[in-house]
Amino acid sequence: MSAPRTFVIGDIHGCVDEVNRLLDALEPEARDTICFLGDYIDRGPSSREVINRMIRLRGEGPTCVFLKGNHEDMLLAFLGLSGRHGEAFLWNGGGATLASYGLAHLPAAAVAERLPATHREFLLSLQSHAYFGRFLCVHAGVRPTRPLDAQVEDDLLWIREEFIASPHPFPYTVLYGHTPQRTVRVHLPYKIGLDTGLVYGNALSCLELSSADLWQIARGASAVETRSLAAEFAAAGVDLP
Repeated sequence: MSAPRTFVIGDIHGCVDEVNRLLDALEPEARDTICFLGDYIDRGPSSREVINRMIRLRGEGPTCVFLKGNHEDMLLAFLGLSGRHGEAFLWNGGGATLASYGLAHLPAAAVAERLPATHREFLLSLQSHAYFGRFLCVHAGVRPTRPLDAQVEDDLLWIREEFIASPHPFPYTVLYGHTPQRTVRVHLPYKIGLDTGLVYGNALSCLELSSADLWQIARGASAVETRSLAAEFAAAGVDLP
């Protein structure tokens, strides 16, 4: 029997076809773990279907870790449930999300009443971060000048250059999404950025921690491609789980 695997998947943004094809290629088993870095919704055409797929995945066997992205946080605030920056939800791609539910142009209170209960529960259950050995998974990053136990959620969901542009002092390699890039940003041993702009026509990226394999599917493609980052991990002295 093969060893358990851990997969970390970047931002999906309402693109259900690609995440379905990626999951089909990964063939996760009950002993495997899949961590999603958040931003399941907005901008793309199929946010409702993406959340349905996430909920269904939980019942298919693998351990699922669902992190919260800034877009889920905005939706929660828009609905009056929790979160921040609800006033920015619609002009950050939220209109596409409401359209996927058949709720376009309705006021927030009406959307909150009509949102499926299982989807509300999913949104409210999202985590801010997760650890896998020496890897820390978070949506946007961490503030390098704050101790890890003093981080604030707004930074975990929104930070960009203050985190991306420089090393950090923590004993973890941070796996993050949020800031789209044409290629996976590998800055070992400090961080790896896995948002490769799927919704903008680029690709969905997934890192398999147990092997350092990178799995990617381009927008609109049917085939999933893989390549190894093992050499980069070894050169940086980063041990796999």
